Amino acid sequence: MSGYREIAEKIAQHAAEDGVHATQIPRLSLVRMSKPTEPTHGVHSASICIIAQGRKKLVLCEEKVIDYGPGRHLVVSVDVPLVGQVIEATEDEPYLCMKLDLDLSLLGELVLAMNWFDDQANACRAVGLGETPDALLDAAARLVRLLDTPDDIAILAPVIEREILYRLLRGEQAGVLRQLLTPNNRLQNVNRAINWIKDNYTRSFSIEQLATEARMSTSSLHEHFRQVTNMSPLQYQKQLRLQEARRLILLQAMDAATAGRRVGYDSPSQFSREYRRQFGAPPLKDIDRLRAQPERYAET
Repeated sequence: MSGYREIAEKIAQHAAEDGVHATQIPRLSLVRMSKPTEPTHGVHSASICIIAQGRKKLVLCEEKVIDYGPGRHLVVSVDVPLVGQVIEATEDEPYLCMKLDLDLSLLGELVLAMNWFDDQANACRAVGLGETPDALLDAAARLVRLLDTPDDIAILAPVIEREILYRLLRGEQAGVLRQLLTPNNRLQNVNRAINWIKDNYTRSFSIEQLATEARMSTSSLHEHFRQVTNMSPLQYQKQLRLQEARRLILLQAMDAATAGRRVGYDSPSQFSREYRRQFGAPPLKDIDRLRAQPERYAET
């Protein structure tokens, strides 16, 4: 049985319904979609994604487009807002994907053990797409196979996860990960800015203040933040605000004006205008659409 076929069968077995499903294996989730989806906004966490069946398109701030399926894997090194869309899926052959969030502590241990703190990881980028080698695919298949033997997970899953990260660090997208762990690398500074915005997205801030938090000059922050995320810091903040407002309206039945204020908007009209621009409809109409098709919100 090929690695992709086995992974697809295990995902189909353990994710019987459409949506994103957490598993007993820490940091591992499974995604199943039985039909193409509309573009879905979300923040993609630092992770590796392997599609076993179907295809997906990702858009990074309406500029960079990534289209991939079996044979290639996606590596994301920092949390970035993306628009995802399943473009190939049917009832008989659904879209099936495994997503393993990155354990940065374990990555750091591996980089230290491999003595790879050097200047080779010069690129400042958050997303990479690479050909999936057989050794990485084999390790991924063994990880999802553990879902059939849950008593083995506590002992064997950390070993296999370590192997997967090792294979990534030896692969063509190693630089996307190593730059995050290389001392004085620009991505580390940008990641400080990203984490600060995530913690303070409801507050107004100046670029000078954010640059201080990131330990960068304002010009360097502008240049490298956009290089990593394809957006400015203020655009990143707006993405987080609108996505949280959408979550509050959908899941907590909050009215749009209250949700807008909760995430930092002083003007209801500005909130409604930016919400419509982001999600293609005003809040009430968008939420009605999501409630009619809940998988649109679950799939990221």
